[in-house]
Amino acid sequence: MKGWIIILLFWLVATQHSVAQKSELYQEPYRPQYHYSTERNWMGEPTGLIWYEGAYHLYFQVNPNGNEAGYYHWGHAVSEDLVHWKHLPVAIFPDDLSEEKEKCTVGPGSIIVDEKNHLGFQEGSRKTLVAFYTSLQCGQRIAYSQDGGNSWKKYAGNPIIPYDENEEASAPRVFWFEEGNHWVMAIYRKPENDDRLRGISFYTSENLKDWTYQSHLAGFRGSPEMVELKVNNRPDEKRWVLFEGDGSYVMGNFDGKSFLASSIRMKADFGKHYYGTRIISGAKDNDDRIMQISWMKDGTYPEMPFSGQMTFPSELSLRMFNNGIYLIRQPAKEIELLHGKKLTWENENLIPGLNTNLIKKAKGEQIRIKGQFDLKTCDSFGLMLRMGKKETGTELMYNVKRKALTLLGQTVSLEPVDNKIYFDIFIDRSSVEVYANNGRAVITAVFNPSQGSDNYVLYNTGGELLVDQLEIFELSSIWPVK
Repeated sequence: MKGWIIILLFWLVATQHSVAQKSELYQEPYRPQYHYSTERNWMGEPTGLIWYEGAYHLYFQVNPNGNEAGYYHWGHAVSEDLVHWKHLPVAIFPDDLSEEKEKCTVGPGSIIVDEKNHLGFQEGSRKTLVAFYTSLQCGQRIAYSQDGGNSWKKYAGNPIIPYDENEEASAPRVFWFEEGNHWVMAIYRKPENDDRLRGISFYTSENLKDWTYQSHLAGFRGSPEMVELKVNNRPDEKRWVLFEGDGSYVMGNFDGKSFLASSIRMKADFGKHYYGTRIISGAKDNDDRIMQISWMKDGTYPEMPFSGQMTFPSELSLRMFNNGIYLIRQPAKEIELLHGKKLTWENENLIPGLNTNLIKKAKGEQIRIKGQFDLKTCDSFGLMLRMGKKETGTELMYNVKRKALTLLGQTVSLEPVDNKIYFDIFIDRSSVEVYANNGRAVITAVFNPSQGSDNYVLYNTGGELLVDQLEIFELSSIWPVK
């Protein structure tokens, strides 16, 4: 009997130690508290965001061997609310049992739900998941799952598009084109080994296995993404939007085989860390939003057990302005699930040199700042983010005369709306996302404020600033706590 008690006590101690270790993983100084990151190791761009069997499934590049890029696999996480994520085991492994840093590892791509069983591998009533990916130096390939993503099989007919060392083909984005009743693959390529031809090629298929080349659009780089969006939410006016790797986009017409641009190239994000967007495919019932998630590229996380984080999911739309149609990005409403204590101000007139810091009560490493500011007579205004006793903080500044918004060396032109500027700012332990003028301009950035730097300052120079309305929310963590 004593032996069983000793074993039970040992098990309880080991379990508590394991739980403590898991909790400590999420308390690091630069651990994002509400942006998705892996428990450990390097994480790259998203490769799929789908709604399937009552949950959102996020797939992404990951290196299970360390904190540097290379040895690519596909990771997997699920969420019922688009906010709280559960880590799952690695989904897709390198081809040909590769243990090399790049060759035949699982590069960027996309994932779809095979609703009509075009691939022909469905078992019972459960829809097959199909992943399309670049097997680096080994061609474009397919993996499929018949059990909801728990296990994956490689298609016996791989590669579906053979490797060509001169083309650098990568990142196949596959989607269903309803009007043509066929599948489309948009993929980055460099035809004829000509740098001038770098761009997006379009292929079509009826069975997901056999692909026919249709056309090529030069002038694009990186992982492509495509979606059709309504203009001003009108079902009778739509535009196709084609994204390249850094989030730049053009609008135009797409007939299922070729894309004809009708706009200049524009930016969806003005930060240097935004890359590789993936748009949700098959959103849940009664939810017609078009949502995306992207990777915060090239961020640094000193002495952390992980490297990389995703943006918070955002909603996409097209809106007509006086000078044309533009893409609008706004944070997904699910952020409200994390709202905690709130501070509010209304109709506060700020005069340089006469006012104390209006938001001195605001503190925290992860908060949301949402405000409407009347520029009145000021020359500039802004916020100092994540200030500490020894740190001046990070400045977000709007220059009234230049009509320019600046954050961490990145500047974007921003016209006031009726002499007002609107901000919705998301601050985490190692990132800032600024949605300006209701999503007209967005800046995504990674930064490294020291632990304990959790103060904020609102300032204005040269004249008066009227704070029409300002709300600051504490945001709770999505990770387990001790």
